[in-house]
Amino acid sequence: MTRWAACVEYQGSQYYGWQTQEIEGKSVQPWVERALTRIADHPVEVICAGRTDTGVHATVQVVHFDTDADRPERAWVLGGNTHLPDDISFVWATPVADDFSARFSARWRRYHYVFQHSPARPAISHQHLTHVHRPLDLQAMASAARLLEGVHDFTSLRSKACQAPNPVRDMHFVRLYHQQGLVVIDVQANAFLHHMVRNIAGSLLAVGSGDRPVAWLAEVLAAKDRALAGITAPARGLHLVGVGYEPSVILPETLRFPPLSLGIVRAENRVWPAF
Repeated sequence: MTRWAACVEYQGSQYYGWQTQEIEGKSVQPWVERALTRIADHPVEVICAGRTDTGVHATVQVVHFDTDADRPERAWVLGGNTHLPDDISFVWATPVADDFSARFSARWRRYHYVFQHSPARPAISHQHLTHVHRPLDLQAMASAARLLEGVHDFTSLRSKACQAPNPVRDMHFVRLYHQQGLVVIDVQANAFLHHMVRNIAGSLLAVGSGDRPVAWLAEVLAAKDRALAGITAPARGLHLVGVGYEPSVILPETLRFPPLSLGIVRAENRVWPAF
């Protein structure tokens, strides 16, 4: 048996998240497993780096699977893509060590939450961002974002349905980028809780719109009460953009920004850190 790692990209608007659901064809995982099964000519199951929710997108979803089929990389990628719908695609595949786990070997995950603040709602890109028509104080948002960095109990910023036994996470950074009405909230942590990034986005928007002061977010964290935080921002603005592993794990590409935020982040037209 050989263990393979693969990168999957998907536009999540039409799916009930990553994980297999009872409704046939309504989540991403079964499509991926069926495609790999066709190439391997035997049943294939995959383990992912991080489950995404309904409507959430991914440019880098790392998975691993085991197979005794002798196939080249291009068979898994190009051949696999012939069995996938247009909004799901394999990006790369590579053999890895037998003890590699897409989930448990991961040291960090990175997400972008993208929104547009403008008087009129967008049409072309509406499935990939959240529209905010109210003016925003981006410097206040950036200042509040820094309060989330470090090791914290994120009970106030996870969903009530979250089943994780430990709400403590190590938030590596929360950065804001902006350009021509587009704002990217760039977050990286060792792991995330259910709805955590969307609740962070909703809470930062409450600060940016002037409904709450900067210091309020620290109070929310300390309270450990979900009812005190901001709204859960819509799923369509959320993108899984990276998964990190130890340097000894050599993978082709584990950080890929979506088109909406690529130019913004590369240009480093950042509001963070605010003065």
